[in-house]
Amino acid sequence: MKRNFRSAAKITLVMVYLVIIAGAVVRMTGSGMGCPDWPKCFGYYIPPTDVSQLQWQPEFTYNAGQVIIREESLWVAKTDFTTENNYNQVNWEPYKKHDYAVFNALHTWIEFINRLFGAVAGIATLFLAIASISFWRDDKKITLISWLIVFGMGFQAWLGATVVYSVLEPVKITLHMVMALFIVALLVYLIYRSDSISENGKYDKKVMFAIWMALGLTLIQIILGTQVRQFIDHQIDILGENSKNLWLANPSIQFYIHRSFSILVVLVNLYIAYSIYQKKLGYSKINWVLGLLFIEVITGVVMYYFHFPFASQPLHLILAALLFGIQFYLVLEASKGLISQKTL
Repeated sequence: MKRNFRSAAKITLVMVYLVIIAGAVVRMTGSGMGCPDWPKCFGYYIPPTDVSQLQWQPEFTYNAGQVIIREESLWVAKTDFTTENNYNQVNWEPYKKHDYAVFNALHTWIEFINRLFGAVAGIATLFLAIASISFWRDDKKITLISWLIVFGMGFQAWLGATVVYSVLEPVKITLHMVMALFIVALLVYLIYRSDSISENGKYDKKVMFAIWMALGLTLIQIILGTQVRQFIDHQIDILGENSKNLWLANPSIQFYIHRSFSILVVLVNLYIAYSIYQKKLGYSKINWVLGLLFIEVITGVVMYYFHFPFASQPLHLILAALLFGIQFYLVLEASKGLISQKTL
């Protein structure tokens, strides 16, 4: 198992990023409430494809927990039963988590696919944790962190449920995203730590501080970005999907902070790159950081000046999540230089 552990960790990391991508698509399409309950979707493991499946039907067998939409509210079957010719209120109870009762087949299936990706990623982390047991004697930290990821995925699933129950409360969406990045960081750490190739890197205290600072700035930017996205969602509700040119006509203060903050992010990363090249520290991942940062800035400019072209919003978020992961790997790369220095 040791031999394939690093490959398994990489595959798991890809799966987690697929969940982030799916989540970004959910936000782009406004499908967050496509499944108003959790973990099922309208009471089904495989969601309905037409609203008629959610309407009360005579002489129809319902299972406990199945959901119907009646009088613009969700109603849940109390037990297994078969309906008669007339609706009987005794068999149903109101859904109590929230009062959202809208069915849109496209939104439902987009959200369902997002949850499906999450379930697959969760299974992958469980298999990874089981595989990590082989490291227990030689490197307990790998085993402990692998199981921490499993619990982290469980907590992330619970956060996803609270997002739905709160009808997409902004703070909970932000926490959901931050938790995803935490899981990414743990997986990146496993990939780095399980590398059998040991190289003595160089260490520079100022550069190390700057790399940590850049990582923190990226995290702050992502949090600010989720707040900007929430403002845009609010504008969409008011102005409609077809008024993209007006979504940022009167932006919130968070938008200006987010946009101005990006200048600091770019400058700090340029300083890091200059220092790495000049001092020949050999941190190769800085090239990935610069490339992702360049594309990230371009997507931000495109969204503002060209009024949110198709897929520009999820791409912007995905690039930020990738940038965070690469920057964290860069932190580990730089830290290895310090460890090598102490062991000399």
